[in-house]
Parts: sequence; structure tokens; C-alpha cells
Amino acid sequence: MSTTNIFTPFTEEDLMPKEEKLEVIKKGKQFSIGIPKETCLNERRTCITPDAVQVLVEHGHEIIIESGAGKGSFFTDIQYSESGARITNDPKEAFGQDLILKINPPTEEEIDYLKPNTYLVSALQINLREKEYFLKLAEKKINAIAFEFIVDEYKQLALVRLIGEIAGTASILYASELLALSNGLMLGGITGVRPTEVIVIGAGIVGEFATKAAIGLGASVKVFDNSLSKLRRLHTIVDSRVPTSIIDPKELGKSLRRVDVVIGALPRLNMQPIVTEDMVMKMKKGSVIIDVTIDNGKVIETSELTTMEDPYIIKHDVIHCGLPNLTSRMPRTTTKAISNFFLSYILNYDEEGGFENMLIRKNEMKQSLYMYKGRHTKKIICDRFGLTYHDINLLIF
Repeated sequence: MSTTNIFTPFTEEDLMPKEEKLEVIKKGKQFSIGIPKETCLNERRTCITPDAVQVLVEHGHEIIIESGAGKGSFFTDIQYSESGARITNDPKEAFGQDLILKINPPTEEEIDYLKPNTYLVSALQINLREKEYFLKLAEKKINAIAFEFIVDEYKQLALVRLIGEIAGTASILYASELLALSNGLMLGGITGVRPTEVIVIGAGIVGEFATKAAIGLGASVKVFDNSLSKLRRLHTIVDSRVPTSIIDPKELGKSLRRVDVVIGALPRLNMQPIVTEDMVMKMKKGSVIIDVTIDNGKVIETSELTTMEDPYIIKHDVIHCGLPNLTSRMPRTTTKAISNFFLSYILNYDEEGGFENMLIRKNEMKQSLYMYKGRHTKKIICDRFGLTYHDINLLIF
């Protein structure tokens, strides 16, 4: 019986049946993280401390930090490199990683350095943005996450709360400096001397911590807000003896005439200011206004954006401070707080197998994005800048 040799490129081993291979989602997906140096608004904060870098490097991540990124927060390049980060002098290299952590949104030039499909995590400061910023990011097909939209599992704006706690306290401490400068008053109360009067507009997190700080210094505080539930919550947390009021122009105007310090702590996105110019004109000479939430809309009509070099302006004999990055006056504390947040944030996503898997599984992750692969996914931004809105739930299944 003749045998015919059949030619085959496969070996006998190749032709043996094998078990089916299913895709297994690998947990602990590592990626490179870029920390560029801040170039806007005399920014002194940064997103990560050397201690956090050490933990992330131990988890297999590569951290690329632009030289001098931690200088404003009093962290040196040596501290970062000893923790395992790679220091670069080239901003393009810092921006060319899978995940970019920044405090302020990138400038137009910095957007050019980003790779397509990069994850960008930064503040948005919507009141300071132009339409071109979003269009340029969209060209690069960026996945953009804003500090202002990051939600935790309890539906809380986790990072807004964290920075708000510092901003509330910092606003009172800075108001104290400005008050001493303008008319020699000490913010607080002293035996036999009438306590200074403080008005806090907004009973959210910033308002709560501003109220606590002012009471701690001995000032007489009154809180205004349009939400009864927030005022009730503040009563419970702070002290039920703090007078509170719904924002009634007549009541507010009366209180403003004798006040020493006004803290604006109520985001007014696409809304009219609460304190009008006429109200400001009737305020005492040398009194102080700090509009903390100015990057999300003015609370006080006469407020203007100010910088670290010129932190305040004087209008109608009243000092106005409109620093959008007030917590940058306490850069080390703020950096430590933000770093603690991002350390747990990134390690949590490692456990789930990276950002893409989290987007599919967790609704709160979807809510934190304002752009997904170049598509605009936040209605509030699209309405304001006339952009085409895409529902994130239709883009990610």
C-alpha cells in the first residue's frame, strides 16, 4: 500500500487540540504618568508629593516629572528622583505620557505636546476658558477629566470638597491680613473690643470652613445661601447660634453696610452676581471682599480676576481679592491633600484594570469626564460654548 506524503506547514504538535483562550482582564495595568511644571497664574501647587511617587513606582508605574514642578510646594527634584521618578527638562516629554496630572488646564502650546487618546486630569476653571480650548483638545482626541466633576462612590464631588476645605479656611486667613492692611483691624474678637463682622455667601464646603475659621478667630459671622437644607446642615455642623438667612437683597444689603469682611463662596455659573455694585458702594471704607469661587462665576459684581503678584484691587474704597487659585497661598498643604487623593484614585483604577475598564463599570467615572476621545460629554459646557453634546453613556457600553 503506497503512502502519499501530504505537505503541511504545521507540526503534529500544532495540530493537537488546545484549550480555548479567553481574554482575562489584567488587574494592575501600569501606565506612565507625566507631571509637567505649572506655567499659569503663578501656580505653586502640584499634584503629587515624593512620598506618593514612591508608592506609585512600587506599583509599577513610570513617573516623569518636569524639573522644578515641585519647587513652589518646597519639594526638590532630588526628593522626587530619590522616590523613583524620572526628572526631565523637556516639557514635551512630561506631556507625552499616558496620563497627565496637572493643577491648571494646559495652555494652547501645551495641548500640542499631548499624544492622542491621552488621559488629562486637571482643574477646568470654566469661567477662565475659551471655546478654542475645547476645540483644540478635541482635535487631539483627548480624554479630559476635570477636578470639578470628579465624583466618589458616595456621589460627592471629592476633589472639590478637599480643595474647598482649604480654600474656606485660607479665605479667612487672607482676609485677616488684608483687613489689618486696609484699616488696622484684627479679624476676631478681643475683650472690650467689638468683634469684626463677617458675611459668608454660600453654605457649601467653602462656606462651612470659612465660617468655622472666622468663628475660631472670634468674629461675628452671618451666612447667606439660597438652599434651606444647606443652611440647616451648616447649623448642625458649625453652631446653631450662627445667624443664617436666605439670600434676600434687602436683608443682605442691610448686613453689608456694617460688615468688615465678605467671603463669596457660591458658584454662579451662567448666573447673575448676588452682591451688586450699588451694595458695594454702600459698604464701609477699608472693608474686604474675597470672591473665592470667581473661576466658576462672580458672587460680587465688582470682583475681578487677580493674580499672585497683584492679589487685590481697590474699588469704591473696598479691597477686592479674586484669586482663582487662593489655595496656592498654602501650596504645601494643598499639594499634600491633592496628592493623597490622587494616590488612592490611581491605585483604585489599577485594581480595576485601568481607566478604560473603570469607564465601562463605574458611572461616577463617566461623570468626571468632560471629553471622551475628543467628543464633548458635559452638557453644561456644551450649552455655554455652543459645542456639540454627546451622551457619554452612548459612547461607552
